[in-house]
Amino acid sequence: MALRTPSPEPAQPGSMKPKENIPNPLSGEKSTGSDDSPVETDSPEEAEFKEGGYGWVVVFSVLLVNAHTWGLNSSYAVFLAYYLRSGTIDGSSPLGFAFVGGLSISISLLVSPVATWCIGRFGTATTLRIGVVLEAISFIGASFSTHIWHLLLSQGVCFGLGLGFCFTSTVGVVPQWFTKRRSFANSVATCGSGFGGLTYALGTNAMISNLGLAWAFRILAILAFVVNGACSLVLRDRNKAVGAVHIAFHKDLFKRLEFWLFVGWGFFSLLGYVIVVFSITDYAQSVGFTASQGSLAASIFNLSQGIGRPVIGLVSDRFGRINVAGIGTLIAGITAFFLWIFAGSHFPGLIVYVLFGGFAGVIWPCVAPVGAEVVGLQLLPSALSIYWLVLVLPATFAEVIALSLKTSGVGAYLNVQIFTGSMYIASFAFVWLLRSWKIQQLELLGPDEKQQTDGNQTPGANGEGSSEPRHSGLRAYLHGMTVVKRV
Repeated sequence: MALRTPSPEPAQPGSMKPKENIPNPLSGEKSTGSDDSPVETDSPEEAEFKEGGYGWVVVFSVLLVNAHTWGLNSSYAVFLAYYLRSGTIDGSSPLGFAFVGGLSISISLLVSPVATWCIGRFGTATTLRIGVVLEAISFIGASFSTHIWHLLLSQGVCFGLGLGFCFTSTVGVVPQWFTKRRSFANSVATCGSGFGGLTYALGTNAMISNLGLAWAFRILAILAFVVNGACSLVLRDRNKAVGAVHIAFHKDLFKRLEFWLFVGWGFFSLLGYVIVVFSITDYAQSVGFTASQGSLAASIFNLSQGIGRPVIGLVSDRFGRINVAGIGTLIAGITAFFLWIFAGSHFPGLIVYVLFGGFAGVIWPCVAPVGAEVVGLQLLPSALSIYWLVLVLPATFAEVIALSLKTSGVGAYLNVQIFTGSMYIASFAFVWLLRSWKIQQLELLGPDEKQQTDGNQTPGANGEGSSEPRHSGLRAYLHGMTVVKRV
């Protein structure tokens, strides 16, 4: 299918002039984003930015994509229980089955530089469709699997590739459509993974029980292909309007201390998050709860993700994205140390802990808005490409570390709980230093300079940059506190 390139039109009064060859903010190079090739996602919304507007259609589309990628990936716990119980997979072991689940996440992050390059070369919609096809193929292939290596290639590698292309192509789109409600809109989109995980964990179990494993996979493949494919038809980016830079490895980002503080926050936060996600069911059974109680705890955890993320986003827009990311990370560490360790052995206490699951996964609703604060909208795609690549390590080895720390008998998970809480506290330390850098930036720059260097700079109706009004709220929030001059 030939890609359409819109013909240039004269700028109308009150509309934003198209931005082409926008200079790279770091290196002075010209942007090589979506401008050097035809892109399918050109739309009238690129010519005139309006807060929200068509952006809410984009939010709903990304929500559905997250539900049918990350949400489907959460249902692997149901498949794992079936594999261990049925013995239908030859040459298998519990460690091999666990590796299938971890491999899908690792591959999805590892492929992010390739997906980022595809966005710049072919456009957001085409990149998303590549992921849609790969995900459907993975489930179809898994439906015919009889050996463990079949699952490793299909449900592990192929699904991870599809997940990576879908996730990378959508994660940076929502912030382009919002300024004042950026965090809220982004968190609404990410809550799809929580609701999707809850829905498909229950639905997959019912399909396996009534239709068998093979047809459960095939039905999931059809659902994912139809829903994600439809979303790719309506999803629109504003890459040209914001001058997005889609370079897989932008070398100048490595020279920025604040970027590495941003990466450190995500690295340690993901270590804690993956352990909680994959360990909560086994923990419940290890302290004497039934399998159904463990499943209920996991379901409530997914529900808390779905409900908690929009709340986190709404609060972020009011009190500051970095502020709320730090507070949420700190709460995740405190609850791991106190609620999980001291109250988790009692079922009501465990339920209270999993209700704080929205804070355990605070990285997901906050990563794109905080990234925009740190590097700006133009460099956000390139920054996230490196970000996901670094996060391959914690995604791969977090549960391995947890299993190695687990002991036997009473308090088998004590070491795991302490390690998880420590990872969140370490993550909080990084985001606190990042917050100090942001305070320094706001205090030392004049009003005009803030407007030009603000990470939330968004073109106004007259084509001029306008800083986000939230900064006055941030300064009021910090009033009376000691301003850190040096990070």
